[in-house]
Amino acid sequence: MATEGGGKEMNEIKTQFTTREGLYKLLPHSEYSRPNRVPFNSQGSNPVRVSFVNLNDQSGNGDRLCFNVGRELYFYIYKGVRKAADLSKPIDKRIYKGTQPTCHDFNHLTATAESVSLLVGFSAGQVQLIDPIKKETSKLFNEERLIDKARVTCVKWVPGSESLFLVAHSSGNMYLYNVEHTCGTTAPHYQLLKQGESFAVHTCKSKSTRNPLLKWTVGEGALSEFAFSPDGKFLACVSQDGFLRVFNFDSVELHGTMKSYFGGLLCVCWSPDGKYIVTGGEDDLVTVWSFVDCRVIARGHGHKSWVSVVAFDPYTTSVEESDPMEFSGSDEDFQDLLHFGRDRANSTQSRLSKRNSTDSRPVSVTYRFGSVGQDTQLCLWDLTEDILFPHQPLSRARTHTNVMNATSPPAGSNGNSVTTPGNSVPPPLPRSNSLPHSAVSNAGSKSSVMDGAIASGVSKFATLSLHDRKERHHEKDHKRNHSMGHISSKSSDKLNLVTKTKTDPAKTLGTPLCPRMEDVPLLEPLICKKIAHERLTVLIFLEDCIVTACQEGFICTWGRPGKVGLLSSPNQASSPGGTVV
Repeated sequence: MATEGGGKEMNEIKTQFTTREGLYKLLPHSEYSRPNRVPFNSQGSNPVRVSFVNLNDQSGNGDRLCFNVGRELYFYIYKGVRKAADLSKPIDKRIYKGTQPTCHDFNHLTATAESVSLLVGFSAGQVQLIDPIKKETSKLFNEERLIDKARVTCVKWVPGSESLFLVAHSSGNMYLYNVEHTCGTTAPHYQLLKQGESFAVHTCKSKSTRNPLLKWTVGEGALSEFAFSPDGKFLACVSQDGFLRVFNFDSVELHGTMKSYFGGLLCVCWSPDGKYIVTGGEDDLVTVWSFVDCRVIARGHGHKSWVSVVAFDPYTTSVEESDPMEFSGSDEDFQDLLHFGRDRANSTQSRLSKRNSTDSRPVSVTYRFGSVGQDTQLCLWDLTEDILFPHQPLSRARTHTNVMNATSPPAGSNGNSVTTPGNSVPPPLPRSNSLPHSAVSNAGSKSSVMDGAIASGVSKFATLSLHDRKERHHEKDHKRNHSMGHISSKSSDKLNLVTKTKTDPAKTLGTPLCPRMEDVPLLEPLICKKIAHERLTVLIFLEDCIVTACQEGFICTWGRPGKVGLLSSPNQASSPGGTVV
């Protein structure tokens, strides 16, 4: 686990960090930005976003990068850890008037060295389909804003489709489009297809087929982001009303829901095998939700402000028949990442099934995911088997110091039951460690409550494991008023004071929809580093590196362990990213 520096180093921007697999290092010559390298004045602008595509060209350097900064959109060759970025030669650059690009997505299925389909969503509600290689503006959807006038918050191609794409707006609506169809010259008329709890889906009623094919109305308030499952069958949506909703995309059925601790949810992602979903939002937490069990299995607290992006790292996520503390990397190439490696998911699934067998050699499961936030910090998290399989013996759970309330139900109890606080729990840990007291599982019988001595012992252990960790919560006041730092573990009853949605939090708090803080394990980040001057808006895991970006418009490449020596160092002027070694 990486150790934090102390004292005056607190506000320095970090250019490297260490995890169990080695040293990650910022590569200053691989930084992408606007060609003039001037920090963008981000006040009032939409978040900087980054999209990647691999064109499979013969040169061996098929990676392409698209990013938006203010009114501008750039398309570059991405050289990653191999060569320095050449910002003087963007393949394509566009400057828009009257509207700003907000999000974009490449069609990986149809991309070639000669042509690539890029969807771009805009602040006024339109969606543009362009080909940055051929420099063609193919089509403009919702051009007259007859379908929706609100800002586009997320746009994605439907997995496995060459022509279908889904668009979410801040109005709370999503629309399914086909690139082959027109949008019509009049406002669409809709017919109800299916209605459920807090959602409705309509079809477009017209004589000839036109866009949109479907209109989804989801929750209350803006839709922040959506993500398709690795197999493309399910759709996870997060909204400003604080709800995660997971749908079967084809049958338009609601699979499950989850409620944030408070405030809106801003980001969502799936584990590479589709078993877990992680969300982040205005409660400063990352929340891990089990797709199979439809319940919260852990929360993570490391950020001091809103969490803007969450993402799994498929190259560090491992399922190995080995000692839990050994690290096992992955050799999958970039294409496997793009297609989410279905073979990998299947092998992971088969190995996970061995986890519950009677083999003497247990399977070690570790999912790595990351998060970035408005606090300018990058956090990395490990989701380990003592969280995934909570029926292990207590001694085994103690080996993972990043899990802070590592109590487990007794060996005979059902690990899938929704946890509830026990009667004999010790007093909470000091708030400087930001850890609620240990949770105790109740599998539906009074006898499953642990005695206070064991629980106290675990609390002491959790405190000891944090002994070398500096107390970050005295660093500075939180940027937001309603933050985890201002809520004690006992103040959950006052939640209605800070929740702005129409949902009564008193009705959801303490239920499986939104467990209390002490009811689920609280994860501790492996590393938590300040890496930018402005709020962070991008986190993408590639095979050789991690890519981050901040609102100033700087896209940074962090070389993975063993990959940092590949880059030659030309005598370039130092970038204005404000990096301090």
